Amino acid sequence: MGIFTKTAGFFKERLGKTREKISSSISAVLTLGRDIDDALLDKLEETLISDDIGVETTDKLIEDLRAAYKQKQIKATDDIVPFLKEHIKSYWPHRDRQLQLAQTGPTVILVAGVNGSGKTTSIAKLAYILSHNKKKVIVAACDTFRAAAVEQLTIWAERIGVQIVKHKSGADPAAVAFDACEAAVAREADFLILDTAGRLHTQKDLMRELTKIRDVVARKIPDAPNEVLLVLDSTTGQNAIIQAKMFTEAIDVTGIFLAKLDGTARGGIVIAIKDQLDIPVKFVGLGEKITDIAEFDPANFVEALFA
Repeated sequence: MGIFTKTAGFFKERLGKTREKISSSISAVLTLGRDIDDALLDKLEETLISDDIGVETTDKLIEDLRAAYKQKQIKATDDIVPFLKEHIKSYWPHRDRQLQLAQTGPTVILVAGVNGSGKTTSIAKLAYILSHNKKKVIVAACDTFRAAAVEQLTIWAERIGVQIVKHKSGADPAAVAFDACEAAVAREADFLILDTAGRLHTQKDLMRELTKIRDVVARKIPDAPNEVLLVLDSTTGQNAIIQAKMFTEAIDVTGIFLAKLDGTARGGIVIAIKDQLDIPVKFVGLGEKITDIAEFDPANFVEALFA
């Protein structure tokens, strides 16, 4: 699609906090002229783990680094960062990270996430960019458990000029999804984006409600939902991995929207998500403006981290 593409410079600018943390911690380990030995690699391992790249992922990186050193692919500390950059980039083979579109009818995007993750704002960013590119977008307020959630999505819908389907507070969320599907088909919408209750991944009743919404959508529109996006708060670090595992078990997450990536020094979590879950990060939130959304670009991301 290309409408969410951002430049390498944009990534570099917005990932400043994470880059500063990673660069300073790695630089402290890779002091000029120091020999590559077990002590250095052990210290580097501790550093990468502290940068939220994760234990499992870091173990793999360090083992590959040891092997490369033994095979004389790297000979000095100056070779380590370029090696890490290229190796981390290889974690993302070429694959489609764009939205999966419906062949006919509206493309349905089900959005989930815990309270405070930035879910509603992320939906607004997604809806705005699509609408701004001449797509007809409908949003559905399926988070009926909180009146404030419906109100917040309504304000966003009015602000960005997209239609909204909603019921009164306390209504059946699946009923909202049902009506939204009917409206999307009748009004020939290009996209239907469903907001859902911001639930904790440990709340089994609410997780079942999420599954119910997905099943209702699947019955109303063939092959829907086309995307199940999980919004994760970048600032939560490794807890995001736990959330992603639980949500995937309930609703088969197809992609991740990583919010608040500009405001954290824990951007290394992107690498851990890919390695441990193999769920593509499709979008990242890189600021508070409605336009601060980008399709995830592995090359730009890695270069920005280690710039």
